[in-house]
Amino acid sequence: MKKLSHYDHRGRVKMVDVTAKPATSRTAIAHAFVRMQRATIASVRRLKSPKGNPLEIARIAGITAAKRTAELIPLCHPLALTHVDVTAKLCQNGIEISSAASTTAPTGVEMEALVAAAVASLTIYDMCKALERGMEITELYLLKKSGGHSGDYTRAEKRVKR
Repeated sequence: MKKLSHYDHRGRVKMVDVTAKPATSRTAIAHAFVRMQRATIASVRRLKSPKGNPLEIARIAGITAAKRTAELIPLCHPLALTHVDVTAKLCQNGIEISSAASTTAPTGVEMEALVAAAVASLTIYDMCKALERGMEITELYLLKKSGGHSGDYTRAEKRVKR
């Protein structure tokens, strides 16, 4: 039976000890979506956000956030990331965010990929809130991960109409 790894036998919170685990190549890909009105999308398409190009700034914010994940999530191990990439793509009803993180370490990079997607999405909101306050950040999830003791994971695909 699976159990939560961040608790000791008395139920106290603990950081997982990865000392004895071998460093292996690990990757993770995450996803998020920022739903917005068509007028907001049209403004972003024309790059007329009052603060600049939200897609490029969100990309850089996501990369920066991935590198600082251990500062944001209390029990995450600090990792030397070997690669981080974030993309932001305009869709019919919003902006789709994809992030990828890689490392060679004794623990995975799922949290780094998820933090990158989340912060990129929040940056889109910040950049576009002057145009629309009702935007929604949705669909934050892990798409795929590879490496480590638990093996590979790929999310079952659910088609969302964009």
